[in-house]
Amino acid sequence: MKPEKIEKWLPHRYPFLLVDRVLELKPGESILALKNVTYNEPFFTGHFPERKIMPGVLILEALAQAGGILLYHSIPDPDSVFVVLSKVEEAKFRKPVIPGDQLKLQVKMLKQKVSFCSFEAQAIVGEEVVAEARLVAGIMKKSELDEKI
Repeated sequence: MKPEKIEKWLPHRYPFLLVDRVLELKPGESILALKNVTYNEPFFTGHFPERKIMPGVLILEALAQAGGILLYHSIPDPDSVFVVLSKVEEAKFRKPVIPGDQLKLQVKMLKQKVSFCSFEAQAIVGEEVVAEARLVAGIMKKSELDEKI
């Protein structure tokens, strides 16, 4: 899946769209996606100017976005819902992510219910896990969300 299709499934846009490509997608099971970390990322201006390190929260966001793509492909009538990150558990950051790294975003679906879905997620550079977490996504009806906004 190329960027044009990713934008069909995620509401995020530059500079907050953190999935560049989807390599594998098994609806209801798992996704393998990529995020190419470049020197020109806007967050590197301030994090940190002397030693550029990708913020851990953005690694989690990239994993959550990959999980969102997986979830949208795993539910009936995906156009009627809006998926939001609602919980992060057991997050661990094992190594810094720097310009030039390619993050493999590996997300596996653990449990899916009507209003939420839980995932096991890992960010990998080369063969090393650099971050991991359990994520929970909330599934909201777009009509309910529109009433709140």
